This record gives sequence, structure tokens and C-alpha cells, in this order.
Amino acid sequence: MGPELRNSFVVEGEPMNDKDLKSEASKTDKRKQSLYFPESMLQEIKEEAARLDRSLSWVVQRAWKLARLEIKKLPSVNDVADDEDTGD
Repeated sequence: MGPELRNSFVVEGEPMNDKDLKSEASKTDKRKQSLYFPESMLQEIKEEAARLDRSLSWVVQRAWKLARLEIKKLPSVNDVADDEDTGD
């Protein structure tokens, strides 16, 4: 892993906004988690967070909520491996 991939920030389970507070409060995990991003991606996230006057954590949480349905459409590693095994 090169030095450009060693940048991280700690994400704490924080609600996205007051409206989400009620629905997300029971799901919010207060443990900290380190996430690693390429330097250029982390810089972009920081710039967007500053532009939106939001935390890095909020930007990543919002991005996940917007992208999750698309990500769920991606085949799992097992699905890809199964296709290779059968020659499909």
C-alpha cells in the first residue's frame, strides 16, 4: 500500500440532520471506524465538506445513502467467481 492510500479520518456515528435524528438514532453506532481513501479523494471530500459547511462524516454518510442502491446492483465476489467456474 503506497503512502497516498494511508490517509484516513475517523467516522463517528453522527446523524445526518435533525429529521434523520429520530429514525437513525437507534441505528447509529457510536464506535469509531477508520476509513482509508486515496489522497485525492480525501481532498475532494474535504473540499465538499467545507463548501457545504458539513463534517467529513456527514459527506461520506450522505454519499453512501445516495449511492447504496447502485452499489447493491454490483455483483458480489462470489457471483463473479461462480461465473468463472462455470465458464459463463
